[in-house]
Order: sequence, then structure tokens, then C-alpha cells
Amino acid sequence: MTDSQAERRAALIAAGIAAPLVVLTVLVTTHAGWLMTFDLDVVRAATDTVRGTGWGRFFRFVAIATEPRWVALLALALALWFAVRRQPMTAIWITAAVVTALAARGAYQYLVHRPRPSMASESLNTWSFPSGHATTIATAMGLLIVLTRQRVKQPRLRAALTFVWLAVAGLVGVDRVFVGAHYPSDVVGGLMLGALVVFVISAVFGMISTDRAMPAERSLSSVPEAHSTLAVILNPTKIDSGPFKVRVNAAVAAAGYDDPLWFETTVDDAGASMARAAVAAGADIVVAAGGDGTVRVVCNEMAGTGIPVGVIPAGTGNLLARNLGLPLLQDPALDTVLHGQDRAIDIVRIEGDELAPTRFVVMAGLGLDAAIMAGAPDALKARIGWPAYVVAGARQLRYPAVRVDISVDGAEPVRRRARTVVIGNVGSLQAGIPLLPDALIDDGVLDVVVIAPGRLFGWVGLALRVMTRRRRTDDRLDRFTGTSVTITAAHSTPRQLDGDIVGAGTQIRAEIEAGRLLVRVPR
Repeated sequence: MTDSQAERRAALIAAGIAAPLVVLTVLVTTHAGWLMTFDLDVVRAATDTVRGTGWGRFFRFVAIATEPRWVALLALALALWFAVRRQPMTAIWITAAVVTALAARGAYQYLVHRPRPSMASESLNTWSFPSGHATTIATAMGLLIVLTRQRVKQPRLRAALTFVWLAVAGLVGVDRVFVGAHYPSDVVGGLMLGALVVFVISAVFGMISTDRAMPAERSLSSVPEAHSTLAVILNPTKIDSGPFKVRVNAAVAAAGYDDPLWFETTVDDAGASMARAAVAAGADIVVAAGGDGTVRVVCNEMAGTGIPVGVIPAGTGNLLARNLGLPLLQDPALDTVLHGQDRAIDIVRIEGDELAPTRFVVMAGLGLDAAIMAGAPDALKARIGWPAYVVAGARQLRYPAVRVDISVDGAEPVRRRARTVVIGNVGSLQAGIPLLPDALIDDGVLDVVVIAPGRLFGWVGLALRVMTRRRRTDDRLDRFTGTSVTITAAHSTPRQLDGDIVGAGTQIRAEIEAGRLLVRVPR
């Protein structure tokens, strides 16, 4: 499945959840007679059945125990736990989902203004549609389902836990009807709203993959059978090497591989000599365990060798992993390395003044984007992940434009004034921002975008154009494609490769190397 196909499938899934919610909302707001009758009959029958019984007391207990405030606090406590365990992206993902769900539910209730059932057994002062309990529990259980699918390897245990989370959500939904607090349509609306929030936020944060399988034309090959050698190039500043090695050694042995070869990057060498040593040692797959910088350096060395690269992302952006739909958590990523399949992708050769020939996999930039990369503090990136770039970007909104000449495939240069110029091998930045919507990682061409907002508020219009994937180009936002590109700036300007600052300069020359790199991807 191509990157754009995966995005379309994600959009279809979101639409498949949102469409019934919209239909239900219309029925509720227009007071559809049959729905009102059904809702009222069900609530009356349910409350009459349990009134004065032990079941009635049980349902009242469930209502109190699953108050939205308590469920939200428990979810935020889970986010804090992940933050303490140095998994900031998971913590931010959980927090974003909870906050979005609470805000969406409040806005929905305010706009719909549906009164509560008259037979409610609780003292209630909020609106009825959608159910706050149902929205919050669906969000919390949805998050647990995603985490379970990512982190629990045993199929039976994974299925059992998923059933438990679904059962809890169902129990809370039924409870709201039996205590007379909501109509059935309120509960269904809340469950759908919570599910929609979890899916959209998870897709934005790269916590779920919508790929079913990779098509045949992707140049896929099977994973080697037993007695294959795996080499791991580990960045010890990104991953705690002790526990990580224990987990990898155990998983490798269980998968039938030989004992892995271990290499660690250093301050002076981000993985180049380690990758060459792994090839010389006869590795059948070389794993880059670290941030985008480690991944880039390893991929640079592995291009053209025919040996696949596995990626265990542990950086701030993890853009290659996100654009290939690779798992962002260590254990699922390791499972992909051991049991996935190989995909041939493009890599880009680049050089320039004071920049020795090398390669990048994701994006190269000149100007503002490089200044943002340089301005994001390492401590902040370690704490909150890619949002650190948002903070750095806010400080650089007045970054000055520079005159650049852009030559594509040797053609006559085109002159532009630009805040930033990005050469892309993929389409999306962090948070799924489609900066280069037509870029594919295996299409054999480079995509170039030139961004030059006129004033501070010009960023708003440009952001809308990017997010809505508008194809219109002008002096403010222009795009080019080709197999090679040369960019020459009027004066020395910051440059970056896959998020790593490579020093200021006046020129970069890039050329696509189509299908030259093998990467291990999910089956």
C-alpha cells in the first residue's frame, strides 16, 4: 500500500465512524419521532426493571465509579507513567486523545442541547447527547486497545484483553440507560465519538497503521529463514542499552536467528563505521536503533548493498518510520524487524559546499527548517518529542527570506525568495503534515517545495494550503519535481539532512537513487 493509499484508507475509516455519528446527530436534533419513541420506551423499561433491586444498586455503583473525571484522571495518570518511563510520544498521544474527547463531548452537548430523561436516578445538570460517560470510557478503552495491540505479543492474551476493554465500554454504556441518565442514542453517540477521537489522534501520532499488506509491485522479499545474522547499531543516548539488549537477544533467539552482533554509536561516529563492520561480519540484516540521525547514517552505508535495514525508532521525529508505517514502539518495531518483509525504497545522494557527498532518506532543507532543527533544545526534545520543533518554529516565524536559484534536472535555474526550501523523499512531516502531498518514497523522483510567506500572518494561509493539499502554486508556495536538483542561495544559509544540522552553506545538489535501499517493513 502506498503512502497516499494508506492516508486514503485512514480517511475512509474515519469517515466510516463519523458518518453514522452525523446521521444520529441529525436524527436527535430533528427529533425524529421513531427514535424518540424507541429511546423513551427503552429507558422506561430498563429503569423499571432494576428499580429497588440489587442490579439497581450495582448500576448506580458503576455510574459513580466511571465518572468521566475519574476515567480521565486515570488515563492522564497512565500518560504520566509513560512520561516517567521516557516514552514522551505515548504520553502526549494519550493526553491529546483525552483532552480532545472531553472538549468534543462538551462542545457537542452544548450545540445539541438535548435534555436528560425525566426518570434519571441521578442529580444531573448537563445535557444528554452524547453521553459523557460513554465518550470518556470509549476513549480510555480505545487507548488501551491500541496499546494492547502494540505491546502484547501473545495472540490469545491480546484477544482476551481486547475483549475485556470492549466489555468495560459496553457495560458503562448499558449502565447509563439502566440508571436513567441517558437515552440509548446518547450512549451510541458517545461511544462513536470516543472511537472517532481515538482513531484520528492515533493516526495523527502514528500509533496505528492502516496498511493491510504491501502490494507485489513493491519489490518485497521474504525474511531469511533460521540461521541468519542480525546486527544492531544502537545509539546509547536514545535507548537504555542494558534492558534493550536483553529483550532483543531473547526475541532474536526465539525467532531462530543466530546471536546478534552489537555495535554502539559514539559522539564522533553516528553509525558509519559500525554499518561497514556489520556488512564485513556477514550480517543479513542491519538494524538502526536510534533517532533519525542514526537511521540516516546507517542507510547511507547500506544503500546498494542488498542488505535490508531494520528500524527501531527512538528519536524525536522518526519520520522514516512514520512515512513507512513502521511501529514507533520498540517491541512492535523489533517484531517487524524479525518477522517483516523487505521493501525497496529510494534514497537521495546529496553534496554541497563544505558538505561531503552523503545520502538522506527523508528530507533535506535549507533555511527556516534547518534553523528550527538547530533551535530545538535537546532537553525539550527528550521530554516532549516532536512538539519541541513546534516551540522552536514559533520562535523562528520572522526568519528572513533568502534569494535562491533552483535548477531541476539541469534546466535553467528558477529564482525565488524563500524562507525555506525542502527537498523531500517522503510526503509527511511530524503530525502527518502533508508538506509534499505527491511525494512517494519509491517513485524515483525528488519533490521540492519552496515556502515564502510575505508576512507573519501569511503563515496562516500557507498552513491552510498545506493541510488541505491544495495544488495551486505561486511565489508564496511553489513545488518542483525531478530526478536531480541544485539549490544555490545568495548567502550562507543553515542546512539539514533528516533533521541533523550539517552546517551552513550556499549550495546543495541532490540526486535520487531509485530503489537502492531495502528496508524491513510489516507484512
